[in-house]
Amino acid sequence: MLGNCNGYPGRMETVEAADGRENASSSARKSGQTSLLDSGEDFEVVDEEDFDEEPPPLEDAGGGMEKSSDETAKRSPHEEPEAPAQLDEWLDVLGNGQLKKKVTAPGKGRASRPQKGQNVRIHLKASLIDGTLVEEQPNFSFTLGDCDVIQALDLTVQLMEMGEKALIQSDPKYAYGDRGSLEPRVPPNAQLSLEVELLEATDAPDVELLPPAEKIALASRKRERGNVHYQRGDYAFAVNSYSIALQIAESSSKVDIRPEEEDELLDVRVKCLNNMAASQLKLDHYDAALKSCVSALEHQPDNIKALFRMGKVLSLKGEYTEAIQTLRKALKLDPSNKTIHAELSKLVKKHSEQRGAEQAMYKKMLGNPSSPGSVPKPQAKSSWGLSWKWLFGATAVAIGGVALSVVIAARN
Repeated sequence: MLGNCNGYPGRMETVEAADGRENASSSARKSGQTSLLDSGEDFEVVDEEDFDEEPPPLEDAGGGMEKSSDETAKRSPHEEPEAPAQLDEWLDVLGNGQLKKKVTAPGKGRASRPQKGQNVRIHLKASLIDGTLVEEQPNFSFTLGDCDVIQALDLTVQLMEMGEKALIQSDPKYAYGDRGSLEPRVPPNAQLSLEVELLEATDAPDVELLPPAEKIALASRKRERGNVHYQRGDYAFAVNSYSIALQIAESSSKVDIRPEEEDELLDVRVKCLNNMAASQLKLDHYDAALKSCVSALEHQPDNIKALFRMGKVLSLKGEYTEAIQTLRKALKLDPSNKTIHAELSKLVKKHSEQRGAEQAMYKKMLGNPSSPGSVPKPQAKSSWGLSWKWLFGATAVAIGGVALSVVIAARN
């Protein structure tokens, strides 16, 4: 049931080459990270059904209260009654009829509901609407609100009480969408029926206290979630998963860590930044993508993927000279890379065309003709002819002046 939180999950694969909040832990959550359930979605999670019934009135005017089996009758008039879980009544979670939840066995009360960022363990049985079994997992664990599972689970488990059993019906939008899934095998546009029992909810471990090997593994799993989102074209959710993985990998450690483990964490950070830049490029978030590339290159200045993506970002921002320099550096590090060759050739051509257009524009602004040789020659000829006319005229005036002087002198 792993997959995209926005209804487009898929098979989990490590695809670093795929070139792409609540925190995954309670300590990271304190740092202010936001989950996808808090951003980018235009739905509201409904905590419970509305109950208009007021507690029964007091029966004893002298201050005594008649005993009743209903606990709400014993509450203070100023205390908000806790709504009991109602069996066999469908709750429209999002208000659009596409995600519904029905309690089949009550839990331990609203106070026992899990919180986002906690690790939850459930018994899960998923089927198609026609009853075809998709999968059954008696001890399935995930981090609530981290977008590790389909959205139908991420949303509804938040509304469950400890020990509660519920039936959930989900539209494809909040399950596996129009692409379906290979693992588990779900056809495209399939509605799902989920039987869920909430078994346990525990706080996520403090990542600063995690052994380095466990921290590396946790960050890698979150990054792989991002790779799945990226493969399915869900780039915003990919960015979210990469951000969570990055926070885990960048967190300080209160336990001893060996140099080789530091190198592994650094490698995870660079992969997250590279894949995040790829996702941000797909979203046309060029400034954010450039920042991710710069961060990756601060860790590894000769990282070819970071240089390549940085060149693409600069090109898309119209900074062709810098883009060409960046891509040439990447090509120097990997001369046989055909992708870099193609991108660089395309960019050089585009830059040349832009320079030609700019030169034509400047000539037009300065009043110069666009076609050299057509007008300048007549201009030179005209100027030459004008010079000869002036010379002949001046000579004639001079000769006339001399003749007049001779005549005057002869008369005298």
